[in-house]
Amino acid sequence: MEQQKIIDDEGHFHAEDEVVDLSDTIAEGWIALAIFWLLGLTVFYQFVTRYVMNDSAAWTEEVARYMLIGVVFVGAAIGVAKNSQIQVDFFYRHMPAAMGRWLSRAVDVLRTAFFAAAVVMTVQMMLKIGNQTRMTIVDLPMNIVYGLCLFGFAAMAWRSVQVARLHWRRGYSVLERPESTLADR
Repeated sequence: MEQQKIIDDEGHFHAEDEVVDLSDTIAEGWIALAIFWLLGLTVFYQFVTRYVMNDSAAWTEEVARYMLIGVVFVGAAIGVAKNSQIQVDFFYRHMPAAMGRWLSRAVDVLRTAFFAAAVVMTVQMMLKIGNQTRMTIVDLPMNIVYGLCLFGFAAMAWRSVQVARLHWRRGYSVLERPESTLADR
């Protein structure tokens, strides 16, 4: 089979886009995208008021900062769902397979426990500060921001459980077989 040239003999450019399939995008991805677009609109509004109208809207910087926090915490669930955290698989290549399997299971359990502990501590902090602590410029409770963090941690914990279940069901993880992906079900 002959491979199609990008630039043909006459110098014309030929390229075809791949089909975009968003069907496997998780809910947290769409939520993070929505927050990101709101962040973009807020920063654009800030730009217009500062440089076009010469009267900067003071609230935009604070709200943009909190939206960025939301994008990070909610968006982090995407990385957990794809199991794309930083990992060192060098040692797994040189240890016995059974030891690597148990160590991989320990990583799954510890990752899930970390996110679950973060959920508990975030709830405790939110209960401790209540609605008395307010944002600096916008008169809203800081628990709105911490609620985004809580949602992100809860989503990461849930996705971590799903990844661990998949690893247990198929009998190996990406740590043990770096060439595999979560799509290898």
